Amino acid sequence: MSLKVLLFNSQKNRQLFALALPMILSNITIPLLGLVDTAVIGHLSEAYYLGGVALGSTIITLIVWLLGFLRMSTTGLVAQAYGANDNVTQQKLLVQGCSLALMFGFTAILLQQPIIDFALSLSQASEQVQHFCREYVNIRIWSIPFALVNLVLLGWLLGRQAPKAAMWQLIIANIVNIILDVLFVIGFEWNVKGAALASVIADICAFLVAATIVKRALYQQDDFHFRQLLVHLSLKGYSRLLKLNRDIFIRSLCLQASFTFMTFYGAGLGDDIIAANAVLLNLLLLISYALDGIAYYAEAEVGRAIGQQDLALLHDSVTLAGYWSLLFSLGFCVLFYLGGDAIITMLTSIEVVQQQAEVYLIWLVFMPLLAFGSYLFDGVYIGAAQGKVMRNSMVIATFAVFFPCWYAFQDYGNHGLWAAMSAFMLCRSLSLGLHYRYSKTFKQIYDFQ
Repeated sequence: MSLKVLLFNSQKNRQLFALALPMILSNITIPLLGLVDTAVIGHLSEAYYLGGVALGSTIITLIVWLLGFLRMSTTGLVAQAYGANDNVTQQKLLVQGCSLALMFGFTAILLQQPIIDFALSLSQASEQVQHFCREYVNIRIWSIPFALVNLVLLGWLLGRQAPKAAMWQLIIANIVNIILDVLFVIGFEWNVKGAALASVIADICAFLVAATIVKRALYQQDDFHFRQLLVHLSLKGYSRLLKLNRDIFIRSLCLQASFTFMTFYGAGLGDDIIAANAVLLNLLLLISYALDGIAYYAEAEVGRAIGQQDLALLHDSVTLAGYWSLLFSLGFCVLFYLGGDAIITMLTSIEVVQQQAEVYLIWLVFMPLLAFGSYLFDGVYIGAAQGKVMRNSMVIATFAVFFPCWYAFQDYGNHGLWAAMSAFMLCRSLSLGLHYRYSKTFKQIYDFQ
């Protein structure tokens, strides 16, 4: 269909928002959770509390995001199996994904001290920031197995086009986290330890909710018995999942290298700078999670189109998702331009941090337009289970754009970091968008009718 026909096709638009809106609403609660952490800790007496939480949460986020392929690969492959009405493959992917998640989660716990030591060795943060960073991570690390299994369960639900179930998993967990944040940090005055413990309990709650929803979905399948899942624990049949996970892992490693470098290099510019960047990066997460809601629609529909061998459905889904992604990104630009200062004031009462964040706010105003294509086409290639394309795009954006740009503009301090991040996002959008526009990947790999 043409863009004009798609825009006025009420059925297509209802379908998009039926899939995307629950994930947009639930995804927004994730950065809102980070914003609450920032707001609660940001109203304590010193900037190093916020800096410690920012650095510690970056380490935890790095671990989880590096293993984010557990969610992405599960969504893409399950969406294709769902489109082909293949229940056995869906069950197999669930078991394989969860077993990998538990293996990686317990490995992270065993290696927690070397991980913390290595991460802090890359930072020039003050002693106070490093102290509270260790305090945060030593508690928060125990939630990693639950967080990783949650990624698999979320990916499985999204691949089966069950966004409302995924929405409740995220919303309930994040509400628990927000309430406990306020109770532990402000009520009990546990400060950084309270913020970390709140997140651990929230991840456990998320697991309990998701596991209940997935169990119900499994028993709705014809002739399902729990012992069928045990058969899939065999080491056979992991090759496709592992190959896709490898490519997405490299992609995630490059992504996190850029964001982690920004946080850790910013720490060397001073406690006030790292605290200000923590505020702005949480707002950037707000953009990414909202636009990812639409990308989830692209994941599910592209996967379903491939399962049904319908090239027209694939292109229509991408076109419609692209239009709404652009519209949402323009809305964020206006929001940050008109209300950015007020949002920063809400997040921290430390005057020097407010002033620093306002200095660099201009970079965030234009970021949605530069970045929306990267989120959209990540969704497209996740649904297509084409991790290689995503990997190559991210490698180019990281090593041919982000780090060279930072090196060229490093004399401009934190402005140089934000310039490099802006160029990084634009490169991802252009490289993936141009590949989709001009390559014949889908026709070559999939036998579309």
